[in-house]
Amino acid sequence: MTKSSLFLLFSIMGVASAYGQEASVESGQAVFEAECSRCHVPVDMNARVRATWTGRTGGDLYNFIRTTMPAETPGSLTNDDYLHLTAYLLQNGGVPIAGGTLTADALTALPITPVAASAAGSDTVEWAVFNGSNAATRYAPLDQINAANVATLTPAWSFDTGPFGPEPENTSVTTPLMVDGRVYLTAGATRNVVALDAASGQMLWMWRPDEGARFDAAPRKGSGKGLTYYDNNGQKTIYVMTPGYYLVALDAATGREIESFGDKGWVDLQQGLRRGPGREDLDIGMSFMPMAVDGVVIAGAAHLVGMRPISASNVKGDIRGFDATTGALLWTFKTIPEPGEEGYESWLAGADFTGNAGVWAPMSADEELGLVFLPVEAATGDRYGGDRPGNNLFSSSTVALNYKTGEKVWHFQTTHHDIWDWDTPSAPILANLPDGRKTVIQTLKQSHLFLFDRATGTPLFPVEERPVPGTDVPGEWTALTQPFPVKPLPFDRQGFQEDDLVDFTPEILARAKEAASRFRFSTSVFTPPSLFQDPKDGTEGTLHLPSSTGGSNWEGSAYDPETGLIYVPSRTATSVLSLTHEPDASSVAYIQGGSRTPSVDGIPLVKPPYGRITAIDMMSGEHVWQVVNGDTPAAIKNHPLLQGVDIGRTGKPTRSGLVLTKTLLFAGEGVGGDPVLWAHDKATGDIVARIDMPGVVTGVPMTYMYEGKQYLVMAVSSRGESARIVALTLP
Repeated sequence: MTKSSLFLLFSIMGVASAYGQEASVESGQAVFEAECSRCHVPVDMNARVRATWTGRTGGDLYNFIRTTMPAETPGSLTNDDYLHLTAYLLQNGGVPIAGGTLTADALTALPITPVAASAAGSDTVEWAVFNGSNAATRYAPLDQINAANVATLTPAWSFDTGPFGPEPENTSVTTPLMVDGRVYLTAGATRNVVALDAASGQMLWMWRPDEGARFDAAPRKGSGKGLTYYDNNGQKTIYVMTPGYYLVALDAATGREIESFGDKGWVDLQQGLRRGPGREDLDIGMSFMPMAVDGVVIAGAAHLVGMRPISASNVKGDIRGFDATTGALLWTFKTIPEPGEEGYESWLAGADFTGNAGVWAPMSADEELGLVFLPVEAATGDRYGGDRPGNNLFSSSTVALNYKTGEKVWHFQTTHHDIWDWDTPSAPILANLPDGRKTVIQTLKQSHLFLFDRATGTPLFPVEERPVPGTDVPGEWTALTQPFPVKPLPFDRQGFQEDDLVDFTPEILARAKEAASRFRFSTSVFTPPSLFQDPKDGTEGTLHLPSSTGGSNWEGSAYDPETGLIYVPSRTATSVLSLTHEPDASSVAYIQGGSRTPSVDGIPLVKPPYGRITAIDMMSGEHVWQVVNGDTPAAIKNHPLLQGVDIGRTGKPTRSGLVLTKTLLFAGEGVGGDPVLWAHDKATGDIVARIDMPGVVTGVPMTYMYEGKQYLVMAVSSRGESARIVALTLP
């Protein structure tokens, strides 16, 4: 037997004999101090773990130190000592070990993926991606701002977006980035790009697109949600998708267009589209940023809201990958397949005419697997699909592609034949669970959460295809079953029954029942829309929960790699699924129309809470805690029908944006909320601080550390004033 074979056998036997034991960081520190400190110091071991072992496993490190250390007497410690030592070295090297202990099985399988090295011993921690990283966790390993001092946060700087035209934008939902001491953001309806000094907020440069008629016809105007930073082999680049649907590359240092990319910095995304037959117009654009990874820039697609489409025919939302240097088209993934391609058989009437099924939300990517993860929206239209019978792949799905080739690796359709506007609304979260499993978490508008194996797409909690109600709308087609995750339970309410009606007082309940009597109740989250003034029963539509804007939505969730908890913001807002036949407005047989959502003199028809944040343990699938998002709206608290009635804290039916640090969960209230930022204890959900803001936190907050100081930055908006970007820090 060769020397290498002996080493491999010895290594395998060493790991096997350790199974079933417990590894303790605290015990490992004692072993290190007794056996290793005469030759090594902790900071040296920290650097070695990061430089040499990243991308390998805890078992690899265990085998190495067991067979080589101590240098003078390798293998002389007990297996338990080597396990403890491995746990200590991993924790010291930036690999979180929740609670300080884990089993030998979990330790040997644990991927060595240290948190950002800058978080340990550096004065700079960047926020270089919309969701914090390509894994979309919205997590930063910072704790300079903590429970003891968060209430003292003060403004560091403020940036007024008012001068960015063509007229001041009152509401901004952008999320800035911070890289190399610069904050990058979008501003103004034409989507200008601005670079600011990270410490002072001073403007360093700005870039303004001039799209003329393309801007005028754009379906998605506004400053948008943000942009993309990418270090392209030393060429530090900002990529932005304009309202007129161009992909533009800018030099991050100067803001100038990079002329070697596309046509002097511009790639025309309207070129090469599969247009809707019979449509002269081009209903396509984007308000989010592209994904840049490993030399490829991936562009999504968005359309006008599809509640009242003018036609069942529309441009298809194909996803395309471009060379990050040249802008050359590398591949196209057809979310609506063509004849002979996988998934085409799920379009029973063919898919040549139908459109949409784009990716309007952020994406995520795993460079180790070479995969990009797409949250795909519904096909045309949002409330009626009689023109497109069948399950309609790959609409309303999570899809994993090889980002170099565009080849599909796996998919999971979370809504068959979507007629509820259950678009997949947020970036799939790439979560490394505490036991080492690499997963994908997908949160949805309908308040479902799915957990998948990242490489294969296999659900890691059971999923059941359950029978769902059918339709009685003429010409419609509905799936017999829909997928339901057994775990976790829904994070918000689903369906709408009589016991969901608001019951603050007997009078309010009686009036709610009267208002609801004109409608059908929904027995399932997949109860189909119904006709306005239905000839069979005279009802005006179907009351439904959640609404088409969630549940959860594009703001996404935050995942804690240290504990395996995910924090999901959601809203409870009733909608009416009501269809009308309006041939002057649309060639589609039925579109959304008729009744508006009823209320009791402005009091929502549904019981509170109206907004919430739910913490879920992704190891067990169990809900850990749930808190309301904000105080009771003033219009409800002070309502004449509620004088002298204590209804408690209801939260708001708004969409909260979250950012997570080592100890705190920060939450803004979102559009329609109050001008406040909440700091929660991430372990319990308890409120640590209420921070008054100069406007409603309408953008999703982000955080970074620069020159030794931690900042919280977010877009805030106030009625009648231009939106601002505000940075908070400690005094």
